[in-house]
Amino acid sequence: MSSKRVRALGLTAGLAVAATLFAPPASADPTTGTTTTTAAGAKLTMPPLSGRYPVGTTDLHLVDNRPDPWRPAEKRELMVTLTYPAHRGGERATWIPPGIRGVLDEVAAGPYLLELPAGSIDWGSAKRHARTGATADRTRGGWPVVVFSHGFGSAKELNTGLTDDLASRGYVVASVSHTHEAAVVEFPGGRVVPGTVDQLDPAVRKTAIDTRVADSRFVLDQLARLDRGDNPDAERDPLPRGLAGSLDLTEVGMFGHSYGGYTTGETMFQDRRFDAGINIDGSMGWDDGQFGDVVKHGLDRPFLLVGGDFVDPETGERWEHSHVDTRLGPTWAKFWEVQRGWKRDLHFDRSTHYSFTDLQFVTPQVASLLKPGKQEELVGAIDAKKSLDAQHDYVARFFDVHLKHRDGRLFDHGPARHPDTRFVS
Repeated sequence: MSSKRVRALGLTAGLAVAATLFAPPASADPTTGTTTTTAAGAKLTMPPLSGRYPVGTTDLHLVDNRPDPWRPAEKRELMVTLTYPAHRGGERATWIPPGIRGVLDEVAAGPYLLELPAGSIDWGSAKRHARTGATADRTRGGWPVVVFSHGFGSAKELNTGLTDDLASRGYVVASVSHTHEAAVVEFPGGRVVPGTVDQLDPAVRKTAIDTRVADSRFVLDQLARLDRGDNPDAERDPLPRGLAGSLDLTEVGMFGHSYGGYTTGETMFQDRRFDAGINIDGSMGWDDGQFGDVVKHGLDRPFLLVGGDFVDPETGERWEHSHVDTRLGPTWAKFWEVQRGWKRDLHFDRSTHYSFTDLQFVTPQVASLLKPGKQEELVGAIDAKKSLDAQHDYVARFFDVHLKHRDGRLFDHGPARHPDTRFVS
């Protein structure tokens, strides 16, 4: 399958052609090309948080009564990372859990990704700014809730920089692993479930979108239980102090990358509890001519499209993912025509599909280890720090406008603040 076809379907090239997805590396400064290496591989640090609130984190193992479509004899089970405003204290959480580091190491070696030999990166070196089990901050009363959905064959860990940052700006963020379709998921006790489904099969992609929507709605159900004081965790592991009662479930958003962006639109179409959503560089259909309901009917609630560029490897021609340029597929254009609620189409120039993942801050840190041209191939020529600053700002301020009902001037004058971005009209 060509890379252009992969992008048109909202898939991830590394996984679609190889069998699993991309992964991030490790080094020293989050936005420069300096690399620190040891016998265990290159070290990585994560970029600082932009918000005013310290952040806590905990994992939830959730089990639904519905059968798992990929394993019908089993109940559907998910891992969810919950990130929230917190009081100071506690140890910084590890970015990549031990059980999945080997899988990511293998994936990173692939020709569509970093092409680094196994062991080049010390996956255990990177620490999040979130503190494990930190006491939740309840000084505001309740925080708006935002659900995050990763790309097809990706992993929730690979968008941690963005989700942790959003929590630091005053949100409870629930990042969902879509089991069997995610590249890899680690469950309690070290049980590891790798991705096994074939995303090149249209029937699989249709099942995947239906399953993802059900996953997202189920997670919101369980967050409501948690906020009432119940513990939805399958092992009944203790929840962080103060977390129950700290969620404002009258203000709920959702966003996702790639197929997770499609998931966001479909979930909003089916469930009115979700008030606002963002699709980050994801096509909104499961096959050629097979569009989601959100594309056919639109929404009456706010929706932001965020797109990057695609460079045709055969011609070198640069295309933009927008509702105006349909060379990567017609779904955004069709959605734009029927969208009834607030809408914007935000474009990041000189970026790529992977610029909206943790690869944006990772790749510069291992630049000295990469083949010539590999960094730009993966994350484009956009400045890493400026890209991250703009992503964090736009995502947080979108939800500020539509969940916290604050001023929305950034969406009128954003490109002046972030010159590598523009609104497509």
